[in-house]
Amino acid sequence: MKITDHIKNANGKTLFSFEIVPPPKGVGIADLYENIDPLMEFKPPFIDVTTSREEYVFIEKGNGLLERKTTRMRPGTLGICAAIQHKYNVDTVPHVLCGGFTKEETEYLLVDCMYLGINNIMALRGDAMKGEKYFEPAKGGNHYASDLVSQIQDLGSGKYLSGEIVCEEHNSFCIGVAGYPEKHIEAPSMNYDLQMLKKKVEAGADYIVTQMFFDNQKYFEFVSAARAMGIDVPIIPGIKPIATKKHLQLLPQVFKIDIPEMLISEVLKCKDNRDVREVGVEWAIQQCKELLDFGVPVLHFYSMGKSNNILKIGREVL
Repeated sequence: MKITDHIKNANGKTLFSFEIVPPPKGVGIADLYENIDPLMEFKPPFIDVTTSREEYVFIEKGNGLLERKTTRMRPGTLGICAAIQHKYNVDTVPHVLCGGFTKEETEYLLVDCMYLGINNIMALRGDAMKGEKYFEPAKGGNHYASDLVSQIQDLGSGKYLSGEIVCEEHNSFCIGVAGYPEKHIEAPSMNYDLQMLKKKVEAGADYIVTQMFFDNQKYFEFVSAARAMGIDVPIIPGIKPIATKKHLQLLPQVFKIDIPEMLISEVLKCKDNRDVREVGVEWAIQQCKELLDFGVPVLHFYSMGKSNNILKIGREVL
């Protein structure tokens, strides 16, 4: 079922969903199941599965020479999506990137999604490759998330890169895109960022999931500004509970987000990361209660493969 249908069928009730990260290569799926199992208590209608672009490794060739090889450090997203759908009978949402993929490779992936009965796609530009300052698309790849949305929309309506109509049965995807309540790191202004978001929606995006935020007012203002600009698709808030003291430096650095002074103060009082996790849980509980009162369509949690803190939050608010 499509994400938008899940939201429509909920009749105004806020749904629960979460996002998982595939394990590193060589690690079995049992660990992933162990963290998903407890969260099934909240009957998530869908689970997002992230992906990562290629990375470089250097192989010694002798005589002091190194050869640069491209590799992917985690298993294929689609295999994990298929395994989760089979085990839990829930919809999965694979993340599909512009970075590191040609349009042809993207088309092959989307055809595989059709074959596996995956109806939802999260379309993302992706980050710059590690070691590179700016994002560079793969040769023959999509430059922007809006371009990727257009390709997904075309293929879902039967328009392939070759121009062929392969079959008469079309399978349009439900397409999600990212939104940034505190603007994308590369956007010169909030208004510009909203214009880019609108472009993704006009290209065919069906819903938006926001980057994490810790101040609900940022989300409320973002939704208001998006609606004023004519963006009328569901806007799902992304929630991540703080879990370590390092998050105070890491999250603002990586995602360019603000952490409220009150939360910073409470984290700094903690003796260890066990205490930090409790502070993060309590903060997220209050966030979620306020978001529920606002009437958000879904509470979407960035679990990063761990579920204990999200389990505590869910039991308090759902």
